[in-house]
Amino acid sequence: MIAKATEEELQEIRTKSADALFEGTTHQFQPSTERVNELIDNALKKGCYYLVSRQENKLAGWVLAGPSADFFSKEEIGFIYELYVVSEYRGRGLAKPLMQKAIDELSIKGYPEIRLSVHAGNFAQHVYRELGFVDKQISMSLQVVKRS
Repeated sequence: MIAKATEEELQEIRTKSADALFEGTTHQFQPSTERVNELIDNALKKGCYYLVSRQENKLAGWVLAGPSADFFSKEEIGFIYELYVVSEYRGRGLAKPLMQKAIDELSIKGYPEIRLSVHAGNFAQHVYRELGFVDKQISMSLQVVKRS
């Protein structure tokens, strides 16, 4: 069953989110506990919420969804900020139902479009594509070498 996170589940998510972000950014960003809490607090303040999957009475995964706005038009859109399945529960088909529940809820709220961002090497891209997400914008990066 997938439901909104309880306070207890939210606290558990906070303890696991540094690892989730590290994996989700393909090991490029290892956030501190303070940064994790700042990111979560900012998301919750703007109306985002976690949907969780529990298996065997344990937190097995979550998706963070809520409002956002198009950078150019300022049109309000739905956004999926994070998807994470705890390693011991991977391979059991939990990611798609979590995503589908978030998509359903954002659709019911009337958002005309739902977006997400994903790192280029993130293995979850196939799940997003299977659910109908397509490339809309590509973010490019250039590492600058500091000169002395």
